[in-house]
Amino acid sequence: MASADQLQFQEFDEAADLLAETPNATTKSVSDEGRPQHATLQMGGDSEEEGETDQAELLAPQKKTSGFWTFQYYQDLYDVDTSQVLDRIRASFVPMPGKNFVRHHLRNNPDLYGPFWICATLVITVTVVGNLATFIQMHGHPDYNYSPQFHKVTVAGIVIYSYAWLVPLALWGFLQWRKGVSSVVGTYSFMETVCVYGYSLSAYIPSTVLCVLPYEIFRWIILLVAMCLSGFVLVLAFWPQVRKDNKMVAIGMLASMALLHVLLAIGCKEYFFQRPEAALVPSAPIVPTPTKGHITTHKV
Repeated sequence: MASADQLQFQEFDEAADLLAETPNATTKSVSDEGRPQHATLQMGGDSEEEGETDQAELLAPQKKTSGFWTFQYYQDLYDVDTSQVLDRIRASFVPMPGKNFVRHHLRNNPDLYGPFWICATLVITVTVVGNLATFIQMHGHPDYNYSPQFHKVTVAGIVIYSYAWLVPLALWGFLQWRKGVSSVVGTYSFMETVCVYGYSLSAYIPSTVLCVLPYEIFRWIILLVAMCLSGFVLVLAFWPQVRKDNKMVAIGMLASMALLHVLLAIGCKEYFFQRPEAALVPSAPIVPTPTKGHITTHKV
């Protein structure tokens, strides 16, 4: 009996010495030996883009949807951090083919924080820089009378916020209607549509700041570049939703989006960054008026 105990202790000592020599060796329990071994077979997707999209959707945080009439619903639209906002702004500056802005950057989590402040910043830059650019360009001209254009702040706010809300509303309604007509048409939620339009306007902020330089051709070029980058974001986001629809309907929708985008850029240039001759405010001429015994003058 003693010899058996000594043999058992000797086996334990040998096992301890073996583990000391190879501390990183893997061990296998008796229960693991009886388990069946499973092999994982990875199947290729239809395309790389669809695989990335599915992965992005799986990694997206699943948020509990609140009612439209509740305060929690609107609070969730501002529940974003700085890294998310910066990532979406970078994506709107450098649109990449095959990278859908909604699927790859919003990830079922649209926000109104970025679009609201982007529109507010654009209102400020386009009015302040436009006023400053006119003053710099016309300063010293004998026929130019400087006067602050405060009314342009109101005009810019109405135009930019209307474009960022009413156009997405019309587009969302059109896609909802087409989805009821044809099952192959996709759509986004209204807040996702507003979010795409809001972030797409971020390219106009640095371009309007650069328009302070008094060079007419340079202003046109920089605003056209911003218009193309911003419009490319919209096309990449909404083309997958209508590409299987009737070709005339799909092309007509994209053409309407592009036309409104062009009108926004041209209107911004012509109204806030006027040509030198359009910025002139001629002084009132002096007209003589005859009276009894002498002639007086007054301004018309």
